[in-house]
Amino acid sequence: MPSVEEYARLGRGERIARLTRTAGELQELLTTVGTASLSLRPAAHAWAPIEVICHLRDSEEWFFTRMQWALAMDEPAFPRNSPDRWAIERQYLRNDCLDALAAFRRHRDDVIALFRGLSDDQWGRGGVHLDGRGRRTIDEFLSVIAWHDDNHLDQLKRALDGHA
Repeated sequence: MPSVEEYARLGRGERIARLTRTAGELQELLTTVGTASLSLRPAAHAWAPIEVICHLRDSEEWFFTRMQWALAMDEPAFPRNSPDRWAIERQYLRNDCLDALAAFRRHRDDVIALFRGLSDDQWGRGGVHLDGRGRRTIDEFLSVIAWHDDNHLDQLKRALDGHA
């Protein structure tokens, strides 16, 4: 699995192509299991498959929101977020997996359309994370999202196999 830094060395077209494959790869993985197993955690503190899908859905929306802020404002501050808190507060285990995947796909389509519509100057726009990650440009978001997809596809495969 490539690192964020390795993705950053690829062309934008290659990174966007990575993003276009994710929803289909998720769909393919989910067709191999029954609904009941989607909410089974492979270990006490590991996410169940449905939690991984919901995390991807919510993260995609949050990636899109931050990039919109970066385009609309000069150096916006990105507030902290907590994926583990989202999982609890948004009751990921009670979500419908296919609905979450469909929402992820809609958010992903918006993100890809945003990337494809950027001018050369807009790729360098960014904002600052208040959680210590520092400044991130839209170009860097593209690399992070590609890596994030790989990371959670791997996590989903392991969860479906019953491994943390």
